[in-house]
Formats: sequence, C-alpha cells, structure tokens
Amino acid sequence: MLNIVLTRIDDRLIHGQVVTAWAKVTKGNRIVVVDDGVANDDFMSKIIKMAAPASFKIGIHTIEQAAEILKQDDTGERVIVLVKTPVTVQALMDKGVKIKELDLGGMGATKGRKQLYRNISISEAEKDCFRQLIDKGVHVVVQIVPDDSPKDIQNFF
Repeated sequence: MLNIVLTRIDDRLIHGQVVTAWAKVTKGNRIVVVDDGVANDDFMSKIIKMAAPASFKIGIHTIEQAAEILKQDDTGERVIVLVKTPVTVQALMDKGVKIKELDLGGMGATKGRKQLYRNISISEAEKDCFRQLIDKGVHVVVQIVPDDSPKDIQNFF
C-alpha cells in the first residue's frame, strides 16, 4: 500500500490551500485525485494539473484506477488523496484501499444539501455514508486548513 499521508474531501480538489498548506504540513510529494468525471474530462484534468506545482507528481484517476494504484507497494512517496465526496472514499475502501483518517475540507452547498459547518454542506445520503465510514473505523474530522483544530464530524450530526 502506498503511504497515504492525507485523504481529503474537497470539491475543489487541487487549489492553493491544498498545495501550499496541506502539502507543507504532510510533506506530501504526490497527489492522487480520484474522480471518475474529472478523470474522463481532458480539459478539466489539464486545469487541475496546472494548479499544482511542478515538484509534485500528479495523477487524476477513476475510482477503479486509483484503487489499483493506491494498493501498490510503498514507493517512499508521501501521497495526498483528494476526492469530492465520501462516496468515493467508501468506493476506494470497498476495493481494498486502507484509509484510517479522512479530512473533510470542503463540500459546497447544492440542492439537497444542508450546511454542516462553514463552507461544508452535506446531504442525508452523504451523512449516512460518513456514518458507514466511521463504522468501518475511519476517523473523520472537519479541518479546513491545517491551522484549524480538527473537529470530529460526529460533533455536527
């Protein structure tokens, strides 16, 4: 299994906050973006890759591809996994990827979602998904930036 130093839900995927703050704190040097839609959209993939510094190895993959990559033997890299929703995390785990901690950083308000905390909104189905992840032993925290204290997501349910 690759050395996953951060698994983060952020519907913006790669942006300045992730690249600068989280990469520095985690000493990450590889970013694995997991999103079927983005992986199959050449234009969006190019834009996301342009948001990351050249010093990072960047990969944008479908859930299926990412699961196989993340289960490879440790390469010494420090991997940051970025996804848009908890459903993707659950799908990776169902495919054998081990995730112990999950950072919920940003999920925007859309139809069917209610505000959970600041810029984080979730639907009832996503709340159920978080509960299932917690039941599988994943420690889910809300931590928008590294300077914030991590807050257990269950405090908001």
